[in-house]
Amino acid sequence: MGIFSKLSTVIKSNINDLISRAENPEKMLNQIIIDMRDQLAKAKREVAAAIADERKLKSQLEAEVKQARDWQHRAMLAVKEDRDDLAKQALLRQQEHTERAQALQQTWEGQAAETEKLKGSLRQLNDKIEEAKRKRNLLIAKQKRAQAQRRIHETMSGLSDTSAFEAFNRMADKIEEEERQNIAQAEVTAELGGDTLETEFVQLEAGRGGADVEDQLLALKAGMGLIEAPESAEEPKQLEAGDDSDAAEAPEPGVQDAQVEEVSEAEAEKIPEAQLLSEFDKLEEKQVEG
Repeated sequence: MGIFSKLSTVIKSNINDLISRAENPEKMLNQIIIDMRDQLAKAKREVAAAIADERKLKSQLEAEVKQARDWQHRAMLAVKEDRDDLAKQALLRQQEHTERAQALQQTWEGQAAETEKLKGSLRQLNDKIEEAKRKRNLLIAKQKRAQAQRRIHETMSGLSDTSAFEAFNRMADKIEEEERQNIAQAEVTAELGGDTLETEFVQLEAGRGGADVEDQLLALKAGMGLIEAPESAEEPKQLEAGDDSDAAEAPEPGVQDAQVEEVSEAEAEKIPEAQLLSEFDKLEEKQVEG
């Protein structure tokens, strides 16, 4: 079984164990990432050891190649010195080192290829762990959103019980009914035993709104030039006998009666707003046509 097959088996078993007893998903995901990083550290150590073995083989190969070259030079030197016996011995040594170099060459090439595969697998494992870390953040966000939605549903389920609200509404109706009864009782008491003079003055004060409307209507007509502007209120003067100036300034009875009659008719009945707007539209159309 390869290095990464063992690591994959360990990681899977750890993840399955964590998932089976997952109480807090966030803690479990963090723990899974920690386990993955631990396994990555172990894988790095294994790959580092494989790289060291590959470099050792390469060093041995280079040493055998060097020995083969050295014995070849020695054989050439022996030939130059007419020492064929030494030349033969040197060639034998050169052949041995060459054969060992060839064997080491094959072993080193195989180790180098496996080491490159391990490096690639290590990079893939590191990339997967980084991807898992990114997905962890997304999963934690989803888990928190699911918890929030569950709390909302639980709250709404609790609010579906309308008994408390119905009791509140009944109590509110009871209080309002009691308030209405108190107001009615006060009115009855005022009617039967209250001060009639004070009641009349209250009614007079309540009726002053009509007088305000009369004043506004007179002011509007005066502004339009239909009638003379009413004089400002002054302190009442004591009339003397035979003083004709004040009497001359008094408004004519016919004009005053007509003004009061117009205002009284306006106050007789309050026209609904829709009907009032319709009447004004007719007046505007008539003015445009004219």
